[in-house]
Amino acid sequence: MIRFLKYVVLALVAILLLMFAYANRHVVAVSFDPFGVGSDRAVGIEAPMFAVMTVFTMIGVVAGAFATWLSQGRYRRASRHNRAEAAKWRSQAETMKANALPRP
Repeated sequence: MIRFLKYVVLALVAILLLMFAYANRHVVAVSFDPFGVGSDRAVGIEAPMFAVMTVFTMIGVVAGAFATWLSQGRYRRASRHNRAEAAKWRSQAETMKANALPRP
């Protein structure tokens, strides 16, 4: 049942994206030169609107994931430290247990 619902949601998202692409297929000029005047753009492209929106959405998702990864660095470092400390304590406990048990 869950798999079916996933496919239904995926199909709806695909339909919405296709409708967006069809409605915004006209060509737009994207310029990265704030001082460019008219058609004398030094750095710019002409592409369909849906392609521009899709690319910039993907760039935003990647930038957000990278920012989240950077902000969680202290937690990853603490986890590594705690894991190493737990391994050290575990080996000490096993050594003490091996030395404390009488051998038959």
